[in-house]
Amino acid sequence: MINSALDKKCRFFREKLLKWHQDQNRRQMPWKGEKDPYRIWLSEIILQQTRVEQGWAYYERFLQAFPTIQQLAKAADEQVMKCWEGLGYYSRCRNLIHTARHIAFELGGQFPDQYEEILTLKGVGPYTAAAISSFAFNLPHAVVDGNVYRVLARYHGLHTPIDTNAGKKIFQDLAQRSLDVKQPGIYNQALMDFGATVCKPQSPLCTACPLRKTCQAHAQELVDRLPIKAPPKPKKKRWFNYFVPTWKGKIPVRLRTGADIWSGLWEPPLIESKKAQQLETLIKQVQVDYPASWPRSVNRYTTHSYKQLLSHQELQGSFITVELTSKPALGPDFRWVNRRQLSELPFPKMIQNHWKNRERNG
Repeated sequence: MINSALDKKCRFFREKLLKWHQDQNRRQMPWKGEKDPYRIWLSEIILQQTRVEQGWAYYERFLQAFPTIQQLAKAADEQVMKCWEGLGYYSRCRNLIHTARHIAFELGGQFPDQYEEILTLKGVGPYTAAAISSFAFNLPHAVVDGNVYRVLARYHGLHTPIDTNAGKKIFQDLAQRSLDVKQPGIYNQALMDFGATVCKPQSPLCTACPLRKTCQAHAQELVDRLPIKAPPKPKKKRWFNYFVPTWKGKIPVRLRTGADIWSGLWEPPLIESKKAQQLETLIKQVQVDYPASWPRSVNRYTTHSYKQLLSHQELQGSFITVELTSKPALGPDFRWVNRRQLSELPFPKMIQNHWKNRERNG
């Protein structure tokens, strides 16, 4: 009996949503209505952790540089990372490169057309697999993103935190139960658009909502309290102290590797510490971390500080710029580059901002 009542409510929700989508939804985006799985996959990877307004320009930039998955697969890592620069969460770009080459070189350029196969692609989770499956191949898989969580939590009055395992299961099951299996792509797009334009995080348009009469959050005056998230974990704090020696207009940089943040991006010599350090301490530490023939005399030191917040980390960055009188013998992993070459390499946002400030200040 309970399931029957829930199915009836889900059916009413589905019908009202699709009618709204047909009659009123005018949200324009370049990937809407797209059937090419490459373009859909590209847009979905870009939009992970990214607002539509920001991701739009990157989507068009990538299509201009790499119109097909074969061209993306053949491009150098550095070229793709430079195209991604500034978008953040760089593991997405590394996964993009890996998956493009897997499809182009191991799958004969044929994008998988089944949900289970799409889900095995690196960087693709249940949401992205459902989006590609429904939009490109009209397969009956419900998407669950932030917009969907919010709409379903409010409509059904759900207080289970959306970022817990229990919450994810409840919302995924409810989303699948509400799905229009005959036109899943249209339904999924309608639900996401509805959350983005009507059932918004702040100042939702409840007076214009076609679902307000049966919305539990509206009836109980809980719209501004749903959905619920579990208490956030404290961010890990890290101090990145960059030593930027300049010799004849050139700066040494090297590629970050490994499983840490910013892998695949470039940086000058780094001294990471667990707390803020005095300039004199950092200068002495340079001699230990980067044994090289550092000249005893220098022209001047200058320092600049920056702060960057990541999803689970808080970074404090300082840049110690020193003008050298001779070139130190750093290791082979360092490349000495001039200003023009700096603009061609991909750097983390913090370092990119420092280069821009240097350029403005001469």
